[in-house]
Amino acid sequence: MLRAVASLSLDLKVGRVESGLTTEEALRRLARDGLNEPLPRHRPRFRMLVRRFANPLVGILVIASIASMFVGDPTDAAVILAIVTVSAVLDGVQTRRAHRAADALRESISTTATVLRDGAFVEIPRAQVVEGDVVRLSAGDLVPADVELTSSKDLHAMESALTGESLPSEKDAHGDGDAVRAWLGSSIVSGTGTGRVFATGPRTRFGGIAASLHKPPPPTEFERGLASFGAFILKTVLFLVLFVFVVTAWGKRDPLQALLFSVALAVGLTPEFLPVITTITLTRSAVRMAHQRCIVKSLAAIQDLGSVDVLCSDKTGTLTTGEMSLEAHVDPTGKTQERPLLLACVNSFFESGVENPVDAAVLRHGRLDPLDRAVLQHEHPDIHGFEKIDEMPFDFERRRVSVVVKRERAEGEEYILVTKGAPEQVLASCTEYELDGVRCVLDTEAVAQARRTLDALGAKGYRTLAVAWRPLPRRVSYGLDDERNLVLSGFIAFFDPPRADARETVETLVRRGVRTKILTGDAKAVAQHVAERVGLSSERILVGDEIDKMTDPALAHHVEQVDVFARLSPAQKTRILAALRSRGHVTGFLGDGINDAPSLHAADVGIAVAGAVDVAKEAAQVILLEPGLGVLLEGIVEGRKAFGNVLKYLLMGTSSNFGNMFSMAGAAVALPFLPMLPTQILLNNFLYDLAQVTIPTDNVDDVLVRSPRRWDIGLVRRFMAVLGPISSLYDFLTFAVLLHVLHASERAFHTGWFVESLATQTLVIFVIRTVGSPWTVAPSRPLVFSALVVVAIGMLLPYAPPLARMLGFEPLPIGYFGFLVVATGTYLYVVDRVKRRLLRHTFSS
Repeated sequence: MLRAVASLSLDLKVGRVESGLTTEEALRRLARDGLNEPLPRHRPRFRMLVRRFANPLVGILVIASIASMFVGDPTDAAVILAIVTVSAVLDGVQTRRAHRAADALRESISTTATVLRDGAFVEIPRAQVVEGDVVRLSAGDLVPADVELTSSKDLHAMESALTGESLPSEKDAHGDGDAVRAWLGSSIVSGTGTGRVFATGPRTRFGGIAASLHKPPPPTEFERGLASFGAFILKTVLFLVLFVFVVTAWGKRDPLQALLFSVALAVGLTPEFLPVITTITLTRSAVRMAHQRCIVKSLAAIQDLGSVDVLCSDKTGTLTTGEMSLEAHVDPTGKTQERPLLLACVNSFFESGVENPVDAAVLRHGRLDPLDRAVLQHEHPDIHGFEKIDEMPFDFERRRVSVVVKRERAEGEEYILVTKGAPEQVLASCTEYELDGVRCVLDTEAVAQARRTLDALGAKGYRTLAVAWRPLPRRVSYGLDDERNLVLSGFIAFFDPPRADARETVETLVRRGVRTKILTGDAKAVAQHVAERVGLSSERILVGDEIDKMTDPALAHHVEQVDVFARLSPAQKTRILAALRSRGHVTGFLGDGINDAPSLHAADVGIAVAGAVDVAKEAAQVILLEPGLGVLLEGIVEGRKAFGNVLKYLLMGTSSNFGNMFSMAGAAVALPFLPMLPTQILLNNFLYDLAQVTIPTDNVDDVLVRSPRRWDIGLVRRFMAVLGPISSLYDFLTFAVLLHVLHASERAFHTGWFVESLATQTLVIFVIRTVGSPWTVAPSRPLVFSALVVVAIGMLLPYAPPLARMLGFEPLPIGYFGFLVVATGTYLYVVDRVKRRLLRHTFSS
């Protein structure tokens, strides 16, 4: 609020503030132009259904069933179409419901814009900005739309997303010539400004580019794993479909029936519910994370969060409380003095940059915290008489902020530049220092003394800033050239205590397989103090100057050994993340400032806190609504649980479903009739998938969340190669019992194998779902219910006369069910024993 009043006052001096819109007018324009979104997020109502029918295999099946209808077999055609349609509708409903939940979560952390409505500046969601709105911009903001600037002060915007330029562009709204504009898709890195919106949404410059070049974001590791699995499945499906079709057609069976059988077999092989299972699983995890105050902007980021094995974090607000208190204000010799505090108060009071804990601590300590800044400026004994003339905003090259103020004194007007910033940068610009009001030359001994004072403050864990000043002549404007020949007044020291739970959380992360590293711009001594308090090794600390001298291979070697990095620039943080990724690590980066945006992009998972600037929140995939690493730890565990549940579905498909399909291919060759009718295959597959919809509700084995998990397509192949044939052996045993013991007819054979295959491939979930014994972790009630109900339906269908006749079933002898119980029980026992051997190496703790 203090910043808002100061910025508005500055606007009145350097430019003009136009009248804004009324709420009613804004609503009319919003209804006319739509939301301020560069690309519409609207999903066509039937897209999910169309996508399901667009599956090539399903498309062939539908065409073949239509052909079957025309050649005189309408019953089979109707059953096939009904099963496919119900499956598609179920897919669409579940996926749409999951997307709605995900959209609601994203809305809760949407970025905002400061606009002039009804005569007052207010914050509104960026999507509600309309043409004609007057917006205010300051460092850390994302430009909410295309804006024509009416006033600016040292305003610089990063426009690399639009222009490719790596350096910020200056936006001077007071020069002659063309109108100065700021564009949607850019961010403000320094200064302040106001302007009027002239284009929103798809009509913006960014919207035009996005519409013509819109591409999905690069695939995440999880998505790449799914794609790899999909390619593997496709190759297997194509081979089996061609093989079975050729064999069945060569056996002089009806070609249309052979085609239907082959395509139905392919549909049975394809885990078509994998997108549904994945989406529901990740959405449920996202909702649980939201309840724990951790919001994900992208569902895929949940699993990537679970894969993180190195977490890089700035210390403020995560390892520390983020609640800074000013603990000392001393001269260059370390003696407590009021002069550095007064100058710091003047600097923080008039500075108009991003709200930050340092300035808040200075203002609190100087009793400058009331909201009415205008009254304070005239009545407070320390600030009384000062008037702001100009400002040189903070940037990450100079690492300081300066204000020029005027004060009336008995001898006349006095103009002073007051600088506050990183000690190294401020000291380098000083030529004098002051002690007890006396200015002295800053010689070598004085510099050494100042550094000893800094070291002493750093040893106490204080974050220290230098305060300097210089007199200036009266001029129309001032600039960065005035930040020289400064007089060092002293230092102000802050303490940000480590969080009470930081050490325990860091140790828990280590036990969960995640190393924590500190990447901070603070001094080495401050970083070392915090590291020691939270249990991180500080025997070796790398600083930015050392990193600049290293080659990338050398840095990649050192990042494995070092846990604390200090005095880093944004580029150096990005290099560290790149080095970690080059060593095969999955990295998470936690930041909240403008300078953290590049690192949030560079990490596998960017994480921002709720109080982060808009640029950081936009760059991040995960937003923490509470400070500290405890919330993030819960998110990491949820990511691993999501991966574990998706893995269950995949391993089930490879252990039983594939085995059944291999059995069908073999039986199609050996038997004089089709082992199962196309409609029965589709029904079997539909019921099986229906039972698996509840997998996202299941409890997860602790072994699966104990350490980071990454996609292992080799594990899936091993399951298929080993457990698939085991499933086929039990199928062939069922064939033998049906043909040679029960002497089953063709319809009875179809019925008996339908029931056995459905029972084994559905119930195997209770074995596959854990790494160890099936009873180590209790299954969820919905999973138990869905699995048992589906098996019961499969067993009762032959005894429902109308459905049985339509589907080609007939009642089975009671003796068959005795065999079914024994066969299913022994199959699950064998799979459990083999599964443990297969998973022993992958999930060894």
